[in-house]
Order: sequence, then C-alpha cells, then structure tokens
Amino acid sequence: MRSFHRLLIASGAAAASLATALPAVAQAPGSGTVLHVSPYVGYMMFGNYLKGPIGTTLTNAPGVLYGTQVGLSLAPNLSLVGNIGYTASDIRVGIPFLGGISVGNSSMLMYDAGLEYNLGSSKAGAAAFTPFVQAGLGAMRYDINESILNTQATNLAGNVGVGADFAVGKGMAFRVLAKDYIGKFNFQDATGLGITGETAHNFALTAGMRFDF
Repeated sequence: MRSFHRLLIASGAAAASLATALPAVAQAPGSGTVLHVSPYVGYMMFGNYLKGPIGTTLTNAPGVLYGTQVGLSLAPNLSLVGNIGYTASDIRVGIPFLGGISVGNSSMLMYDAGLEYNLGSSKAGAAAFTPFVQAGLGAMRYDINESILNTQATNLAGNVGVGADFAVGKGMAFRVLAKDYIGKFNFQDATGLGITGETAHNFALTAGMRFDF
C-alpha cells in the first residue's frame, strides 16, 4: 500500500509539472505541439497471479476492455501519453483436467503514463499508416466482490505496446494497439498475507479512433 501512496504522490507531482508547462508549450510558435485523444475498446487476457500445487493456478477470465489514451506531442516522433482503462471478469482457479472454475468476480482499473514513439508514415496500397511503440509505468487496481469477500488490491505494472494509426481524414486515424501489462498481484494488499505471486503478463488488444487537436 505504501508503494501505491508513493505512486500517487509521484503522479500528482508529474501532473502538476505538466499542467504548469502545458500553456507555454502549447503557445510556443512553430513547436508543432499536438494534443491527441484516443478512446478505445478491446479485449484483455490475464496471466497467472499464483501457481499452486499439482498445477493449480489463479487468474482472471478474459474480459472486454474500455478506455481512453491522451497524448501530447513533444517532438515530431515522440509523445507523452497517459492512459486509463477498465475491465471486469470472473476470478478463476485453474485445475488440471477440469479447466477453470469461477470463484468470484473482480473489476480492474488501469492507469499509466509513458512515452510513445512513432516510426514514420508508410503506405500499404492506397492506405497511409504510422506504426508506433509505447512503454510506460502505472498501476492496476482490483476491486474483488464475492458474498464472503470484498477487498481491494493495487499493484505497480510496467507496460510495453506496439500499434499503428491508419489515417482516415484530417486529424483522425483508426488506431490498433497490442499492449502487455507486466506486474504481480498484491496479495499483501488484498489479504494481509505475505504471499508472493507470479509476475503476470496481461495482454490487451484494442481498437479505436485517434483525434488530433
């Protein structure tokens, strides 16, 4: 929990610094600064949070993901990006030969900040597209609700992603993105027990629109 508090303090300081710098950057003549907003929808697949005896596992079932990314161009090919996403799904215990058994449900809020670097425009036939890569750091907050258990957990998560923008008009593009959220479920935060979980790779496949302002 202390790590989460430190993350909030650091995020708040970064946001305050950015808010102070934005007016000057936006008004800088010839800076080429662009604000872009990218709402999206997609599908999220979760890794194993815990591996138990005889091949048992604990994870979340795949779920629909909704979110929005906001970016600020710092240079022609580089942007500062912030992202928030939400999904909900069943908690599953995996048992060999029996498959997954649902033992509850949880909702997850993901928020992160990082950098996006575009690799330059290309053409596939008549369609222009711009591939890009992302990397960042943030957190995943779990709200777990079941008849006998209501708890929360927050863990730090790094992320890397690769995607492309397909131009559809002036200041608009269709965006696809594959992103890997990498972190450990915080069992100490959720249960108070000193359980060490697995480093999980949680994959998000999303599509949406990018609007430049």
